[in-house]
Amino acid sequence: MFSFLLVLVAVWFVYRWFKETKRVSNKQDKYVYITGCDSGFGNNLAKHLDKLGFCVIAGCYTEKGEVELKKISSERLTTFSLDVTKSESVSKVAASIKALVKEKGLWAVVNNAGVATPSGPTDWLTIEDYKSMLAVNLNGVIDVTLSVLPLIKKAKGRVVNVASVFGRISPFGGPYCVSKYAVESFNDSLRINMAPFGVKVMCIEPGFFKTSVTDTDILKKNLRMLWDRLPQDVKDDYGPDYMQISLKELDNRFQQLTDSDLMKVVSCMEHAVAAVHPRYRYSPGWDAKFVWLPLSYMPTCISDGLFLKNAPKLKISAP
Repeated sequence: MFSFLLVLVAVWFVYRWFKETKRVSNKQDKYVYITGCDSGFGNNLAKHLDKLGFCVIAGCYTEKGEVELKKISSERLTTFSLDVTKSESVSKVAASIKALVKEKGLWAVVNNAGVATPSGPTDWLTIEDYKSMLAVNLNGVIDVTLSVLPLIKKAKGRVVNVASVFGRISPFGGPYCVSKYAVESFNDSLRINMAPFGVKVMCIEPGFFKTSVTDTDILKKNLRMLWDRLPQDVKDDYGPDYMQISLKELDNRFQQLTDSDLMKVVSCMEHAVAAVHPRYRYSPGWDAKFVWLPLSYMPTCISDGLFLKNAPKLKISAP
């Protein structure tokens, strides 16, 4: 009986592998809109899809990002200045895309733009810190998607939302996990709503990868800024050594977990865009598969216990 089950599992994996190898045809007629193409995943995906023959529409936050991307890409690739936090910018790009794709519609939008700071313990933050990150990581995703959704429906295309494995579990405080949980919810509801129109909606949930989002210099500068603006009574709550211990732990954790091979994520993005039968979810990164996702299914008392055990220790004085 056990051997029979193993055979069934093996057959299923072979079938899934074969099914997922099929790619869409006529790539040269398919337009793919990607946000956050200045660097990291978005930049790599834009170049990768351009080489595969897709008509790439790259949204860049900076003029430098546009110029550098054009230098190393084909004439098929089009860049636009895009600030996902400003609806007028999002609408302007959407109008340009509509004029560009004409009756073909838009094959895919990849909502990749995102930020990771300000991040820190929840009581170090203000509501403005939450608003600034949600404006990019959540509202930007929704605004961009809605701006081109009619074009996606016309092409019976795809929406690819880049969330995070921390949209499944929250090992640290602040708005990052909040924003990614919300992206997961938006993704799930959109997938169900769009299914009758033949539109596929996929979610990418990466673990730790070496990008500007995980740049330890930026993250440590952010922590110091948050600490310096705290009132003294909150600093006293955490103790004089907490900040230095946190900075050291940040370096240690990121050295252990961060993967420099961005193509692991880009390959998942490409599959979501180009496969005839894409998956609903992709979780690139060994830490996502073997640490964070398993922890997300464990009882809360276990996951909380592990996080608290590995967190910097507070020196709380007795009353």
